[in-house]
Amino acid sequence: MAMGVSRLRGWGGVGTMAVLCALALAFVLLLPCTQTPHHRPAPDRAGQQLAEGSQVRADACQDSEAQKQTLAPSGADGPTIDAIKARQGVRRKLVVGVDQNSYRWGYRNPNTEGAQLEGFDIDLVHRIAQDILGDPDAVQFKAIPTSQRISAIQDGRVDMVVRTMTITCERLGQVAFSAPYFKTGQQVLAPKASPITGYNGTLAHKKVCTAAGSTAYAKLDADRKAGTLPASTDISTTVPSQLDCLVRLQLGEVDAVVTDGALAASQAAQDPTVELKGAPFTTEYYGVAMRKDASDLVRRVNRVLVAYRASGWQASYDTWLSATLGKDSSASKPPAPQYLRTS
Repeated sequence: MAMGVSRLRGWGGVGTMAVLCALALAFVLLLPCTQTPHHRPAPDRAGQQLAEGSQVRADACQDSEAQKQTLAPSGADGPTIDAIKARQGVRRKLVVGVDQNSYRWGYRNPNTEGAQLEGFDIDLVHRIAQDILGDPDAVQFKAIPTSQRISAIQDGRVDMVVRTMTITCERLGQVAFSAPYFKTGQQVLAPKASPITGYNGTLAHKKVCTAAGSTAYAKLDADRKAGTLPASTDISTTVPSQLDCLVRLQLGEVDAVVTDGALAASQAAQDPTVELKGAPFTTEYYGVAMRKDASDLVRRVNRVLVAYRASGWQASYDTWLSATLGKDSSASKPPAPQYLRTS
């Protein structure tokens, strides 16, 4: 379906900004944190109540249980945290890989002074920095494309990635994850006038865009091989970052986008000519990703998340996501965390 450039004009100028942002994502940009966001839930120092549950063996991982492959919370420092705290002067910051173009998750708001970073993921980053360094603004943000999230951690460019990153068994072989902080699922995004009705046979002979290295592409590839997705569905269009798919859709270069429903809902809010088609067809959980050997940092982040779920998570959801996902946040809250037994 050709949609043409006229759709970009009908997008109130946001489409043009999206094109520029997509081009910018060809680079890994250094984003200094110099402003205080207009909203940030206050740090919570209340006692923590740890959830209990059956544990899953690390060597028997299944994607449906991958969110349980994490270490129990702890406030103790260790070599990774010690190294972060030992940084001198302006370098004494938590270095975090984020998105800068996912509306309401991690994006630069052009209507704020300095186009500061805002969103649900950004709130969580500030909470972690407050706990580790005692200052919510002690953060050095780095914009990381979807396809470079894992390599940025492994190469030591960042201490962690907080970027709508789904916990999977394959990724657990490369990085460590915190307990989940958000629940979502894959959905189809397409023009309202499109005959596509969801993740079904209406995708036959359609061109679908996904981000390289995403769980969306892995799902489409596996389902097409298994015959549960029409063999004629063209899934060859992959891009470095998910926002690039929205731009391709606006330009009429693809017929649909498959991505996390939480992200797609925000994109539909930006562009009134597109909408979610059908229900989510997977269940996925976002986690904070860190180096596999950063056990002390994983445990500390899990401690932060216990408190954040009790006080902070809902306020951030209400601020950033309720307008696109609805006031009832129950479908987006991850289950009570479960942790690996280490003894």
